[in-house]
Amino acid sequence: MLIVERPGLLTTVQDLGRYGHERFGVPASGAMDPFALRAANALVGNPAAAAVLEFGFEGGALTLADDGLVAVTGSASAVRVNGRARPLWTALYVRARQTVEIDLASGVWAYLAVRGGVDAPPVLGSRATYLRGGFGGWHGRALRAGDRLPTGPRPDARPLLDLAGRTLPTEHRPAYAERAVVEVVLGPQIEYFTDEAVAAFLSAEYAVLADSDRMGYRLSGPSVAPLRADLISEAMPLGAIQVPAGGGPIVMLADRPTTGGYPKIATAARADAPLIAQCPPGAGRLRFRAVTVAAAQARYRAQVARLKYIQGPGEAETFI
Repeated sequence: MLIVERPGLLTTVQDLGRYGHERFGVPASGAMDPFALRAANALVGNPAAAAVLEFGFEGGALTLADDGLVAVTGSASAVRVNGRARPLWTALYVRARQTVEIDLASGVWAYLAVRGGVDAPPVLGSRATYLRGGFGGWHGRALRAGDRLPTGPRPDARPLLDLAGRTLPTEHRPAYAERAVVEVVLGPQIEYFTDEAVAAFLSAEYAVLADSDRMGYRLSGPSVAPLRADLISEAMPLGAIQVPAGGGPIVMLADRPTTGGYPKIATAARADAPLIAQCPPGAGRLRFRAVTVAAAQARYRAQVARLKYIQGPGEAETFI
């Protein structure tokens, strides 16, 4: 069991998302940084889709009721166990009644996985929290001090101490930064934009506005207003960059609506979802570079494959 001591600004239960129900108007939700979630789960030996805690904009603190194994990933700046600094992106053995503290000094999203996963009640096949709808996660809301979250059964019989110390080397972690270059596939409504607008979109730097959230990141920069707005609403994929009549692009993220009626100038490569999500609203800046569908797919496969480089103490590469 996890006991919340200090919840932080926006801490929720998340997994890889609630897929298969978008045709009924139910958003996918899930982690803003899916790679960090996958890595945290892999470090503690959980299935990739196990539920974790997502800390947004501010860290937090929690106490383990029993001995456990945790890992903290994402853009956390520090993690401490009972006041002692411990490494990030590493499986940490935590004794019963010890407190784990997470700092988010300049990052946006951090993740804490516990072996066995956070055992919140599934809703439509997922434990992800959808705050606007008030369902999923822990009572459909952000965590509060005093919440007591059950953890699930361990996925196998390996002793916790045998997994402690597993780490993902720095070179295989995302290179989060306030300024990021994001690969995009142009379209699907590229004909709604002039050649000059597309050129401006691909050459300019866009600021991530402070009123961005889990639904989408609003951008400020050169206007790329569409030629017309007669688009019939259609499905909204992760990373779609839609442009309202005012010309300001919006990158659609985890809590995006299931459909949208604004033309989309491009769709961000899924491998760059972590870079977008971790670009801080109010301070971050994004540039875009066009690539082919095949190139975007290859980068995503390569990103997921990084998890095979998780190492145990003193081990060579351990493929999982």
